[in-house]
Amino acid sequence: MNNKAFTFIKNFSYTLSSNLISLIISTVLVFIVPKLIGVEDYGYWQLYLFYSFYVGFLHFGWNDGIYLRYGGKEYKELNKELFFSQFWMLMLSQIVIGAIIIGISMIFTADANRLFILEMTALCMLIVNVRLMLVYILQSTNRIKEYAQITMMERVIYCVLILLCLLIGIRQFKLLIVTDLIAKFIAFVYAMYCCRDIVFNKISTFTFNVGETAKNINAGIKLMFANIASMLIIGIVRFGIERSWDVSTFGKVSLVMSVSSLMMVFIDAVGIVMFPVLRRTSEDKLPELYTTMRITLMVPLLGLLIVYYPLEVILPAWLPKYSQSLMYMALLFPMCIYEGKMALLINTYLKTLRKEKLMLVFNLASVALSLILTLLFTMVFKSLSLAIVSIVILLAFRSALAEVFLSKFLHVSVFKDTFLELAMTVIFILAGWFVTSWFGLVLYLAAYGLYLLIQRKEIKATLQTVKQLVRR
Repeated sequence: MNNKAFTFIKNFSYTLSSNLISLIISTVLVFIVPKLIGVEDYGYWQLYLFYSFYVGFLHFGWNDGIYLRYGGKEYKELNKELFFSQFWMLMLSQIVIGAIIIGISMIFTADANRLFILEMTALCMLIVNVRLMLVYILQSTNRIKEYAQITMMERVIYCVLILLCLLIGIRQFKLLIVTDLIAKFIAFVYAMYCCRDIVFNKISTFTFNVGETAKNINAGIKLMFANIASMLIIGIVRFGIERSWDVSTFGKVSLVMSVSSLMMVFIDAVGIVMFPVLRRTSEDKLPELYTTMRITLMVPLLGLLIVYYPLEVILPAWLPKYSQSLMYMALLFPMCIYEGKMALLINTYLKTLRKEKLMLVFNLASVALSLILTLLFTMVFKSLSLAIVSIVILLAFRSALAEVFLSKFLHVSVFKDTFLELAMTVIFILAGWFVTSWFGLVLYLAAYGLYLLIQRKEIKATLQTVKQLVRR
């Protein structure tokens, strides 16, 4: 095995192990927490997680620019004094923005619970956005081991604290939020230790380097808006559900989405490792790698949809209070296919090719469609089922649109694969929604077997390519 392949596998093992632990912890939290706390408290907890999911845009692309501009470089090559100034400038900006959020919230928010959530979201923003700069530096310079340790530390501490709260009888959502912030802060301190030659430097080396900040924001703001737009695609639908129904319904739908998104852990693990690798790869090899990665990703992902069928039996028995909402898993489960393809393949390649503007265009088009469908399904038809199924429709639309354009840059054909994946998604949803559980499983297994038969030549070619890449 060559050194590059060995390094890739080693880095992938770090991210996979940390993300696997995150998956186990997320699974425990998804299945245990809603069983032990009230539906309304769970709804408020999910509302905090929902709000905190969007705090990333308040660094205005600063961190994204660092990720793009310095991706593929060695850590030792970085100008530590320059990054020292950037780190503390970002810290100061986030303190000011956080104070503004808290001030506005205190003036305009009457509900005490929502005010608490907004205040904690502001604190979360400060911790997460400043830590993100350090995390992106580690990722982009291929220090994957330290990144994995930070991720794992946060999730383990978070899980231990939440389970401890639940074991001693604490059921209030406010303390669950505090545990999340404690875990994030401890992981932030460790991230500062990992990058201590950046964070802790001589004060005399600090400069308000507005030029460097402007370069980072200019490079990253398109990617940041693309990421925000990406989150808004689902976020608008969730917001429409939260406005049109009560917080308990929002919590129940959030649970279904959490279960449906668990498989994204493995995909994220590969995506994190792939970006610095692709930045160091010559452009003439990118098309071959794309085809190989596509088959390697999509064949297992379509197979993993089978997990839905045992979950359909187990979860309602384990969480009877959520049994009515868990039926929507049949509609939401395929979201991992399109989210996975975007996260690992399409977005990673667009960032490597520095096509952030195109990412933004695709996501904005999907946001516009999301707004239309949300208004239609939540306001006009008042249908929760249609609102939920629109999430998969939106993700499939964005994935197909983006991949068509990317395939032109890479000169590869994706029409057959896109059509087959869409057909498998439709079969899965129809079988899960309209057909009795185990007969639906047989129907989907038959469709998956046919898919493997149609793709047998591509699968064989991919296996041969992987063997060659490892030996080179």
